[in-house]
Amino acid sequence: MFAISSLGCSNPFQNGFFECLPTIHITTPLYTKTRKLSLIEMKKSMEELVPTYSSRRAVNVSILTVLMSIPLPSFAVAIGEVLELERYTDSAEGFTLLKPSTWSKVDKAGATALFQDANKGSNNVGVVVIPVKITTLSQFGTPQFVADKLILAEKRKESTKEAEVVSVSERTGEGGLQVYEFEYKVDSTRGGLKRILSAAFVASGKLYLLNIAHFDGLESPIDPDRRNTLEQILHSFDIAPST
Repeated sequence: MFAISSLGCSNPFQNGFFECLPTIHITTPLYTKTRKLSLIEMKKSMEELVPTYSSRRAVNVSILTVLMSIPLPSFAVAIGEVLELERYTDSAEGFTLLKPSTWSKVDKAGATALFQDANKGSNNVGVVVIPVKITTLSQFGTPQFVADKLILAEKRKESTKEAEVVSVSERTGEGGLQVYEFEYKVDSTRGGLKRILSAAFVASGKLYLLNIAHFDGLESPIDPDRRNTLEQILHSFDIAPST
């Protein structure tokens, strides 16, 4: 004889797949007398101990049904979401970029423009415009010098646990505009591990700084499609075309 009982599992994704499978308990009849079993009796006893093919199939189907009924974590849905981009131009401040069409524009002190993911507010695209006395970024320093300044500013925040530069590059924008691009990682007590993509340029006596922040934790790393979309936003940041 055999019996099947299920193990309790409050979080199957945390405890592991195999720890959530049903447990098969096998009980055998107790013999009060010791005697030799014939081949027929031994065969019959083994058939009683081992589930038949149909029984095993029923158990597998039952397991599959339970697993399919478990709701996926919200981050798994967010990973597969495809972001559609649309052009945003601020003619008054003089910049343009692509932004996710579903991300809402919100007001925040110090930000010229901020677009936020409604499902996860720590995912956002922000632009800051401030007046400066220099005419090009090279007058301020090299791309690496600027990247070091950004990292230093991040490390000074009380919430920052770790900050690391990933890459530094330079490209040419509209009309030969000098644009610096940076990528770095920040581990913070506010929002966990984030991937930051930044771009900066100077035009008309103003410093333009783009900051793209996206959650990049071990449980929910950025997938290639989402990363490609974020890079499109990064490379689209430029001075607004003259009308």
